[in-house]
Amino acid sequence: MLSETDEKFLRIAYDEAKGGYDEGGCPIGSVLARGDELVAQGRNQRVQKGDPIAHGEMDALRKAGRQKTYRDTTLYTSLSPCMMCTGTIIQFGIPRVVIGENTTFGGNEDLLRERGVEVIIADDPDCIALMTRFIEEKPELWNEDIAAD
Repeated sequence: MLSETDEKFLRIAYDEAKGGYDEGGCPIGSVLARGDELVAQGRNQRVQKGDPIAHGEMDALRKAGRQKTYRDTTLYTSLSPCMMCTGTIIQFGIPRVVIGENTTFGGNEDLLRERGVEVIIADDPDCIALMTRFIEEKPELWNEDIAAD
């Protein structure tokens, strides 16, 4: 189901997530790619930077800088995107999203699909294991990240 390119970029998103976890943050990583070209990669920086909107997808997009178009890009994310990141994907017209996993958090895949975005769920066991471990170890941080409280 995933192409070789998809697997490569999803692995980079996972590595970003793992880096965030190792820094004491929320383990969510993301990559913006144009075909087989890496445009930018990022990770959730909420804890590290004290920035409530520095989600993994937002960090990658911020690092990508201004783009003339996003209509030829794919966004890779280790975890299903929240409503804020989903809105950004729709706003920017990103046509394709590859999600590492949606087992620990079912994001907004249906909304993305309704807006014409191709959504691929990889069910990546490494992404699932990392997020499961994080939620078990730091439930208060996880609840803060998803605004559960």
